[in-house]
Amino acid sequence: MEWYLKVLQNYANFNGRARRKEYWMFQLFNSIIIIALYFLGLVVSGIFIGLYVLYALAILIPSLAVTVRRLHDIGKSGWWYFICLVPIIGGIWLLILTCTEGTRGSNAYGLDPKDSQMQMY
Repeated sequence: MEWYLKVLQNYANFNGRARRKEYWMFQLFNSIIIIALYFLGLVVSGIFIGLYVLYALAILIPSLAVTVRRLHDIGKSGWWYFICLVPIIGGIWLLILTCTEGTRGSNAYGLDPKDSQMQMY
C-alpha cells in the first residue's frame, strides 16, 4: 500500500524514474480497488457504479504518470506509451517494457531509484 500512496503523492509527476516494484505494486492495488468497486456496482448497483467511474477518472493521470516514469527507468521516452495503440502487439510490447529491469546508474531521466532507496536507509 505504501507504493500505491507514493504514486498518488506524485499525482501528475511525469519526471524521474519508477522502479518495477513501485509500478507493479501500484497496478496491483489499483486493480484490486477497480475490481472491488466493479463487483459492488454489479451487486448493489447505484452509487458504486458512480464511485467506479469517478475512481477510474481520478486514477487516470497517476496511472499514466507512473507508466511514463517506468519507461524512463529503462531509458525510453514517455512517448513509448503510445505503442499500446498498435493492435495486439502494442499491448504485449508495453507489458514487456514495464517488466524489463531498469538502467543501472543514472540515465537521461535521472538517478537510479534503487540507488536512491539504498541511500535512504
